[in-house]
Amino acid sequence: MNHEFQIQSLETLYGLDQQGSAFLDERVTTSPIERYTNQERFDAEQEKIFRFHPIIAAHASELPENGAFITLRKAGLPLLLTRDKDGQVHAFLNVCRHRGAKLVSEEKGCKNVFSCPYHAWTYASNGDLRGVPHQKQGFPDIDKAANGLKRLPVAERLGFIWILANPKTESYDFEPFLSVLEQEFGWIDMAGHAITHVETVESNANWKLLLEAGLEAYHFRIAHKNTVGPHMMDSLSSYEMFGPHIRSILPRSSLPTLDPADRDNWDFRELTNVVYTLFPSTQILTMQDHYELIQVEPIAPGKTLIRLATVAPAEDITSDKVDHWKRNHSITKATLTEDFDICADIQSGLESGANDALTFGRYEGALDRFNKEIEKAL
Repeated sequence: MNHEFQIQSLETLYGLDQQGSAFLDERVTTSPIERYTNQERFDAEQEKIFRFHPIIAAHASELPENGAFITLRKAGLPLLLTRDKDGQVHAFLNVCRHRGAKLVSEEKGCKNVFSCPYHAWTYASNGDLRGVPHQKQGFPDIDKAANGLKRLPVAERLGFIWILANPKTESYDFEPFLSVLEQEFGWIDMAGHAITHVETVESNANWKLLLEAGLEAYHFRIAHKNTVGPHMMDSLSSYEMFGPHIRSILPRSSLPTLDPADRDNWDFRELTNVVYTLFPSTQILTMQDHYELIQVEPIAPGKTLIRLATVAPAEDITSDKVDHWKRNHSITKATLTEDFDICADIQSGLESGANDALTFGRYEGALDRFNKEIEKAL
């Protein structure tokens, strides 16, 4: 997204506000309740979407040095991410190849060798099987090269570690997918950032409801009246598709003060928040001096884990800014929790029979486009 596009986007939103209008789709659409409640539908999403599209496993700063590792779950899989002694990133299933025990229990750390807690089979940080106790007697013919940790396709780019969460796929060409994002994200310099705060919360809502909440500004002044609502425009935002992804531009309440004669000096980042919805399950919320990484992990039709990470320019993560980043993380979490709680209430009412479908108004066209991409993938 280059500077000229940013200025044009501000002109569009400023013009709509001056006309007393909003960024509207042509028609009202609906979304069947079964999309959010049906178990067979949920299983199909896991198999056909989350196992066949690249997803962000972690921010690159979470593996800050050679030997660093983290464990997590993505697409229902237990993962071990490592940075080996040569600085290369790897993604493995966190499962011992001997009897299937969980290999690493710690959430994060730094080590070059991992030992299974069951029988002490050991693996290097590059996944190679290093040691088998009593190998000569018990496993005389074992092929160590064929019994390394199970790998997943992985790429480190744009400040993130991307994976294809499909154990049946040995290799994957990330280039076509990432090159599109690289052109879009150049203005943010994501690779020059690092995580300041991260936590995981649980919501009793379908994963799509949670992402839909970030795709419209129609609810801001109501649901977020005590947090960010007063700082954002009421029911005014724009969106555009790029591939299966969505770029939503949410203007701040300072938009009406723009001086049309000073067009070239408009500060896009001061005047807007931008939400990138990366298909299928990640949102990146850009703010004035940092961004928030929001990752949803579907657990069941009505249960989702959400990983929230505040990500700031690496040079600004200093001792004198500890309170600043802590405060920003708290504000973002409080705002998003308002959405999560409402979505949980929605989920609890979906099977009541009150509605056969959810209704997306002309303010909410991005929600319909998001669901169309899911239907296409299915």
